[in-house]
Amino acid sequence: MRTNLFIISALLLLSGCISRTNNNAPVIGKPENVKIENRLLSPEALWAFGRLSEVAISPDEKHIVYGVRYYDVATNKGNTDLYVANADGTNERQITKTPASEFNVVWRGNNKIYFLRGTENGAQIFEIKPDGSCEKQISDDKNGIDGFLFSPDGKNIALIKQVPYYHDAKDRYPDLPQASGLIFNDLNYRHWDEWVTTIPHIFVAAIEKGKVSKKTKDLLDGERYEAPVKPFDGIEQICWSPDGKSIVYSSKKLTGKEYAESTNTDLYLYNMENGTTRNLTEGFMGYDKMPQFSPDGKYLAWQSMERDGYESDKNRLFIMDMTTEEKQDLTKDFDQNVDMYFWKPATTGSIYFISNHHALSQIYCLNATATTATTTNVALIPKMITDGVHDYVQVIPTENKLFGVRQSMSSPNELYAINEETGEQNQITHINDDLLAQMDFGTVKERWIKTTTGEMMHTWVIYPPYFDETKAYPTLLYLQGGPQSTISQFWSYRWNFQIMAANGYIIVAPNRHGVPGFGQKWNEQISGDYGGQNQKDVLVAIDELSKEKYVDKDKLGCVGASYGGFSVYWMAGHHQKRFKAFIAHDGMFNFEQQYLETEEMFFDNWDIGGPYWDKNNAVAQRSYAQSPHLFVQNWDTPILIVHGEKDYRILASQGMAAFNAAILRGVTAELLIFPDENHWVLKPQNSILWQRRFFKFLDTHVKKLSSEELQEAYYAEKDTAYATNANEEKERNTETQVSQ
Repeated sequence: MRTNLFIISALLLLSGCISRTNNNAPVIGKPENVKIENRLLSPEALWAFGRLSEVAISPDEKHIVYGVRYYDVATNKGNTDLYVANADGTNERQITKTPASEFNVVWRGNNKIYFLRGTENGAQIFEIKPDGSCEKQISDDKNGIDGFLFSPDGKNIALIKQVPYYHDAKDRYPDLPQASGLIFNDLNYRHWDEWVTTIPHIFVAAIEKGKVSKKTKDLLDGERYEAPVKPFDGIEQICWSPDGKSIVYSSKKLTGKEYAESTNTDLYLYNMENGTTRNLTEGFMGYDKMPQFSPDGKYLAWQSMERDGYESDKNRLFIMDMTTEEKQDLTKDFDQNVDMYFWKPATTGSIYFISNHHALSQIYCLNATATTATTTNVALIPKMITDGVHDYVQVIPTENKLFGVRQSMSSPNELYAINEETGEQNQITHINDDLLAQMDFGTVKERWIKTTTGEMMHTWVIYPPYFDETKAYPTLLYLQGGPQSTISQFWSYRWNFQIMAANGYIIVAPNRHGVPGFGQKWNEQISGDYGGQNQKDVLVAIDELSKEKYVDKDKLGCVGASYGGFSVYWMAGHHQKRFKAFIAHDGMFNFEQQYLETEEMFFDNWDIGGPYWDKNNAVAQRSYAQSPHLFVQNWDTPILIVHGEKDYRILASQGMAAFNAAILRGVTAELLIFPDENHWVLKPQNSILWQRRFFKFLDTHVKKLSSEELQEAYYAEKDTAYATNANEEKERNTETQVSQ
């Protein structure tokens, strides 16, 4: 996925030794003197947090470099700068301070750090010393670079760059230079949040006199395929062999309708010496991604899904002997996903990975080379290294140490050092300690609730700060998206449970059928059953919690996004008066409409069962019979509908149709539409607006606050805005009349 970059206003020096880029544009950094008056999390406070990224460890394991992103709500922008510290977190110092963000950070040796930064010509590669000195730009690519990876000997570099894909009308008709039309003749013409006019390719260039040569070789020259695959794959989908003689990359070598209907992503080995390419995973029909050579080059590991078209299949860890090309599934006896992995940088064969079990993501380890041709039937049991109520989202093994990035529902990302023998976890970075010390968060507890199938379902319950069990609280049922996405210990900057709790709500978050972390059978149940068992599960969860005296069952709300948004729409026609308000974000409302609007056809073909016109397909017909639009006649509860117009996964027309249906039915409804947002809400002011409308709607219809109480809330609207706009309109009209 292409990273959003901020363009700097001055040209950067291409050579020389300077401490940092010098320009006059404002620099966004850590907000000063942030005071949380009532010790409760608010939308504005949420956007004051620094966001950890780009962690890398020096080869000698003595230093770490990492990015921290801060936002300025007033300018509606953010910026990531780089910091270096000792490996234990001491002696932290900021080494970049520019208006342009830094990313794709790597060490080469112990005294040089490389990264990408936005410039007037797109992102370019920079070099800097760990003390922030001797910064210089080493690339000058006219179209910019999306990612880079040095060869092991540092003589060459792999680059991700965009190449033209489709031509717009003015390219075909030079006499129509202002024509804005795009002409397409097949599917895959838009993806996620963009019209597909360029695709990424992998290039290789030499490093000459410390700079990237302008002479580059396209490894997919003449091919109309993505490498890496959009929208989210990046430099992690490329690896050099330790001898630097080959590159392995992930690509879905399909176009048009075939591309839209398939997840068949393969691994390709490009031979640097003779320029040939061969498919290493021929016959592997699902996703094959994230290739990594073992440090000695004898093995190649990768993540693999078995079935074509099923994006939520079990994520297996495979290994291939590069001499015999024998392939083995290292996790065939491990009923969990491998979410991220890395080889230990030694020849021991150890692989560290992250996996979710029972709504917690921990770090595991296994000896990948323990299996050989004579021991293929030996079960490998990974060792769980960490434990606790948290999620690890990144693991970074070094030769002698182990690091990881950790978060929870009560804490954003921070870097930890982990003792592999004892499991002890010591926090290294403390980016948000000052803010967290000023806040009181609600308690997070887990419950196991029996479903209508007799199985036990894991459910998180988040309580308001200063919770008093003698009082009755308004309560929200949170419906998860995905659909196959666990409600684990995630920290979100929008769907944040602690900010909901800070507003006085209990949150019930059930891990219903159809989420990973509870075995593949539980995960797969949801496909073809969207209006079925998983909806029974979430109703059981809210009904069970409603038995508690501290839950006010007359003040229940129901909220969710994406698949959760669909679930809200479905629930609005089936809830039997349980809820007082609904909030649906980017949800599917009309399945027939969705099938012909979405871009990744494989998803609907697998999960819904196929096209609605296939009347002989029992799974598909059962799915379409559960489309929320068929139950609008039962809608009787206020609903807030939110959608982004750049969401090409679930088009905004779905939200508009749901809103129109509610209004035509006489149901109280509100539509919050974002013309400049995709499936998420990413801009600071849009996010704060989202939170204000979210809580105003809930407080109005769930808490039943009076108009006076609503006016006193932090989200109160300014009545003067309408008068001011009216006066401005009068002035404009007067000026127009005078000019005429």
